[in-house]
Amino acid sequence: MPAWGAAGPPMLNAPYSNLYQIVQTRDDVAISMEANHEVRIIRLTATGHLPAHIRPWMGDSIGRWEGETLVVETTNRNAAEELKQPNGLYISKDAKVTERFTRTAQDRLLYEFTVEDPAAYSRTWRAQMVFETAKGPTYEYACHEGNYAMRGILAGARQEEAEQRAATAK
Repeated sequence: MPAWGAAGPPMLNAPYSNLYQIVQTRDDVAISMEANHEVRIIRLTATGHLPAHIRPWMGDSIGRWEGETLVVETTNRNAAEELKQPNGLYISKDAKVTERFTRTAQDRLLYEFTVEDPAAYSRTWRAQMVFETAKGPTYEYACHEGNYAMRGILAGARQEEAEQRAATAK
């Protein structure tokens, strides 16, 4: 999965294109990551995790509500997702990641996660961050291979517009 592991779990800070859109239905929560269109599905009605040999790209995420907090437990991580680049975070395929999403204000969400991974770490570790509501829409993420030439591209477009205005004014 691209996007520096920002799609999760755990959801990590990305250097850019790091907006999330969270949508809840009766049975699921979907978290869409701006970069590369990653969508993570958290099953709210599941009674247990998938068999150990089934390892989705973002693991098997099951959520439940504890009061106003969404608690998500993810297991069955895909082995190809063990190393999160470029930040170098390693979480083994057999780790358990528990996340907590709590709205603390109209425009704030406290995101906390715990990583239990005896294969990689001598003890459980935790982190947290605050997500704030973004103003405006989330746009499609796409690389623009001509970034270095943007000034020339825009100058050419403005020249074409000026020529069209001049032609219609005659």
